[in-house]
Amino acid sequence: METKDYRVLLYYKYVQIENPEEFAVEHKELCANLGLKGRILIASEGINGTVSGTVEQTDQYIAAMRQDERFADTVFKIDEAEGHAFKKLKVRHRPELVTLRLEDDVNPNELTGTYLEPKEFFEEIQKEDTILLDARNDYEFDLGHFRGAIRPDITNFRDLPDWVRENKDKLSGKKIITYCTGGIRCEKFSGWLLKEGFEDVAQLHGGIVTYGQNPETQGELWDGQLYVFDERIGVPVNQKEHVVVGKDYFSGEPCERYVNCANPFCNKKILCSEENEHKYLRSCSHECRTHKDNRYIVQHELSEEEVAERMQIIEDEKAVKTEA
Repeated sequence: METKDYRVLLYYKYVQIENPEEFAVEHKELCANLGLKGRILIASEGINGTVSGTVEQTDQYIAAMRQDERFADTVFKIDEAEGHAFKKLKVRHRPELVTLRLEDDVNPNELTGTYLEPKEFFEEIQKEDTILLDARNDYEFDLGHFRGAIRPDITNFRDLPDWVRENKDKLSGKKIITYCTGGIRCEKFSGWLLKEGFEDVAQLHGGIVTYGQNPETQGELWDGQLYVFDERIGVPVNQKEHVVVGKDYFSGEPCERYVNCANPFCNKKILCSEENEHKYLRSCSHECRTHKDNRYIVQHELSEEEVAERMQIIEDEKAVKTEA
């Protein structure tokens, strides 16, 4: 197999960082000097990053991190890539590495769910007495997920605790196994579940990325693609078979192509084919299609007459379906 010249690193480390704002400035300079691009969040509780660069650049970055005792044992998940997965480099200070905004925060180094390695996870999620809870957002789930997993009806991670409380009757007394992209969200979320009184809580160690790369599991029991927060949008996980679970927002046909609604005040992520993107002006609703700041209309320099024509086609099709 031909090796690629670029790589994407995904990593995190919960560790105390003094003066995180100052460290963020220094760390950005390090990454910029190496030629990396990506998104790194730094808080007093640690670091959470995903960066892209050449093999040499990423090796140099890992080496630099290893020389800092705070990050010496950081686990780097590595994906080969054709080129940079990001357009820019952003290194920012944040109050939290993952936004839960808990009144009583959780320190994953003190309280977190039981780690399940990929093979253990594979075996446990097939048992009848377990509940498999996806700790990601709804649009991530819709592109791909583990078979039998519960889809939380949330668009932001911070809404997950409220969703759990609203659905507590479904979860109480059961073994809860949770998972997320690289593991960082589960570290804190599983600890929160324990604080909420759920007694049997476990998490996929290393997240979906590690599970997909594991030689024993090879991503088995995963359907669809993994949503990633870079230019790739979706990446494969299951090395044995590929089952498309995503559905076109407009037609319901199998689809794994995400776009953002053209109304900048909506910006909803929608799965749709290229054909339907043009047909529906890359907009999730009539209100978004007619919004004065619609980005699709501006991008394609559509006249009022052209927009009216397309809107009429949509209305005519609706009328036909209603009559049928």
